[in-house]
Amino acid sequence: MTKQFKYDTLAQYMIQKTKTFSKGKAPHSNSKKTASSKPFSNGKRITSSGSRPSRPSGRFGAPKRGGNRSRGERIDYKRFVNKATIITEEKVYIPTNTFADFLVDERIKRAIAGRKYIHPSPIQDQAIPEALQGRDILGVANTGTGKTAAFLIPLIHKVLGDKTQKVLIIAPTRELAQQIEKELISFVAGMRIYSVTCVGGSPARPQIAELRRGVDFIIGTPGRLMDFVEQKYINLSLFQNIVLDEADRMLDMGFINDIRKLLSKMPDKSQKLFFSATLAPEIERLVNQFLHDPVKIMVKTRDTSKNVDQDVVRVPHGSEKIDHLHNLLVTEGFEKVLIFAETKRGVEKLMKELNSRGFKAGSIHGDKTNRDRMRTLEKFKKNDLKILVATDVAARGLDIPDVSHVINYEIPQTYDTYIHRIGRTGRADKTGIALTFIH
Repeated sequence: MTKQFKYDTLAQYMIQKTKTFSKGKAPHSNSKKTASSKPFSNGKRITSSGSRPSRPSGRFGAPKRGGNRSRGERIDYKRFVNKATIITEEKVYIPTNTFADFLVDERIKRAIAGRKYIHPSPIQDQAIPEALQGRDILGVANTGTGKTAAFLIPLIHKVLGDKTQKVLIIAPTRELAQQIEKELISFVAGMRIYSVTCVGGSPARPQIAELRRGVDFIIGTPGRLMDFVEQKYINLSLFQNIVLDEADRMLDMGFINDIRKLLSKMPDKSQKLFFSATLAPEIERLVNQFLHDPVKIMVKTRDTSKNVDQDVVRVPHGSEKIDHLHNLLVTEGFEKVLIFAETKRGVEKLMKELNSRGFKAGSIHGDKTNRDRMRTLEKFKKNDLKILVATDVAARGLDIPDVSHVINYEIPQTYDTYIHRIGRTGRADKTGIALTFIH
């Protein structure tokens, strides 16, 4: 059961908290003086139906992407205001297996036991036995439900039994690809199974060197994989297994043509495991074209957004958006906050301003080196940073535990992007909070 929110709207809650804070001393002694206005104008939610107000013009509010939102969707701001669904009773899934029941190599069982895993998640319980039989699989499940182990465990078993087997795993972002390899490494310690992550934003030469040495698993993003295939560093005819993870994200990001090219170069009899949080028509066409008699496993529960209290922050004309953000961040309960802005430059400026006000903030965006991005993400995961400011790259497939709030400092280009952003909170059946700034 999720916690019942005692205020009618998040606006009323935040106003009450702001009043409480204003009576005491700010916890950040080196913070700049902030505006005294309340974070929500008159404590009211925005209910305008589709009329698009002018974009903010403050230091951190101006759009930088050549244009504005005219290229994106016209979003009704009422869609940013929703209460989390209070689940009073939810059917508990009872797995038919334990991890010990799976017919996998004993070394894998020891690795699983070392991680204190006993009962598999629904997607693991249903997918692993079918994958072990060599079946093609279409798995539809929410992000954060254990999909990675659902495909890694049977494929590791396959490679251990036959070292001629090679596995290609395609992920939409380099962060997700690196997360997958990290989990793979934790399973195969001491098993002499080798892997490489082939992603953009990292030097190609070390990745090529690993490929030449020989690997069992290649995990990569579509663009870098296509580059290596075209340069003949990867011969896909040798790969008998392919995983498409977060297939819907790759569709959203425009990788569908690269995916089709990669799949077309695989052997016809290769085992194909597709996983997606949604089942868009284009994904179904891929399934019909490339998968052979697939097992369809549908274990998706409610939408991620159902776990998220959503509201808006209205910034009056003439006031600074950054001051309203400051007032929110010093309020009790803002423990681990992910803030989205639209541009790399905007992200960096906002992060620096927050640090100058005494907050522990980091940033990730496309101009950061891969090493810097991973270091910042680890600090955020370990709570060494309270705030992470990001472009939409962070909304795609990242599993960041215990994010208390997502703040859309700038309105996303599409409603689908909005859903991906707010999906970073309210995970693992917890209730999260998402706030969207509008002018």
